[in-house]
Amino acid sequence: MMATLRALRKLCRHSHQQTCSLHLSSSRQEAVIISGRKLARQIRSEARADVEDWVAAGNRRPHLSVVLVGDNPASHSYVLNKTRAAAEVGISSETILKPSSISEEELLDLITKLNTDHRVDGLLVQLPLPDHIDERRVCNAVCPGKDVDGFHVVNVGRMCLDQSTMLPATPWGVWEIIKRTGIQTLGKNVLVAGRSKNVGMPIAMLLHTDGRHERPGGDATVTISHRYTPREQLRQHTKIADIIVAAAGIPNLITADMIKEGAAVIDVGINRILDPLTGKNRLVGDVDFEGVRKKASFITPVPGGVGPMTVAMLMKNTIKAAKNVILTPPQRVRMVASS
Repeated sequence: MMATLRALRKLCRHSHQQTCSLHLSSSRQEAVIISGRKLARQIRSEARADVEDWVAAGNRRPHLSVVLVGDNPASHSYVLNKTRAAAEVGISSETILKPSSISEEELLDLITKLNTDHRVDGLLVQLPLPDHIDERRVCNAVCPGKDVDGFHVVNVGRMCLDQSTMLPATPWGVWEIIKRTGIQTLGKNVLVAGRSKNVGMPIAMLLHTDGRHERPGGDATVTISHRYTPREQLRQHTKIADIIVAAAGIPNLITADMIKEGAAVIDVGINRILDPLTGKNRLVGDVDFEGVRKKASFITPVPGGVGPMTVAMLMKNTIKAAKNVILTPPQRVRMVASS
């Protein structure tokens, strides 16, 4: 009898240990950190092969012209990254420097000259511009077929109609991160924090539109929040979101208590804050990275997440421009640009 009891106790202890082991092994891991740098290298490799095939077929090497106005250190850094990436993939490039005192008309005249230069395939004017220059007028002055930023009203309109076009590089980069990581969007709830015309709005367009159209979308249910969205209302939306895209430019806007377990979090924010430990500025996103990574399934870091993807997609757009993939009747372009 005693031997039987000892055997039963031993069996119970063994069963309990197995249960504990199972419980520990099934506890969820921290989020997968998505390396934008690694994905961008993959895209640049694809772009390099595309360029070499294009040139080997007897075509002229693609050329990108970048207009840089003023002496904003961040703008100069961004442009340097773009021209370095261009060199890596085999795209020739030039940076045209202009003082911040340049008039709007002088800048528009330069853009017209580059529009009509057959050697220039891709053209971008680095933003932001000085206050005395109308950025929308400048963006609409760039020929849509050369508009590698995807900011011209014709390209924005085509994107909104699910047509092939020059997609804005950062939203396209976010879309590629989601697709290449295998994050499912069909029927999912998405919260986009930020409604800027160059980032938040295009991201929402790409994620909610029909996946069967000429320019396939993500078929997600998308909510956009902005500066006037009450904090508690924002929390209600983030709590049910399967995917959160933070693009508001507000450090620590998204914290761990605001998201549900297993959400995918894409941080587009770029904020420079003073590090109290070093006394120097450092880059952070819109997401409390260390807190959110403990609950999310996927998360992008800042830096090293969306930023490198933006530059990589810009190279893709330059190749599109060189191949004249996006053809728009010039008469229609002039009508739209002047309206």
